Amino acid sequence: MEEGLKAIAAALSIGLGAVGPGIGIGLLAGRAMEALGRNPEARGPIQQNMILALAFAEAIAIYALVVAVIIVFVA
Repeated sequence: MEEGLKAIAAALSIGLGAVGPGIGIGLLAGRAMEALGRNPEARGPIQQNMILALAFAEAIAIYALVVAVIIVFVA
């Protein structure tokens, strides 16, 4: 029973922890494409800022993955 609860807790932590970054990455990419469509000359700064923001959003999902692994193997 305890193993099943650990599996459910890990699944919820990674599932809920990936929702926010997924939505954020989608919104970010969409807005970057809009900005590039309006001002193609600003490609460099837009792309640089987009990649940096994507890395930060992805880091949050990785934290959720680490919590899920800790729940499964340590708790």
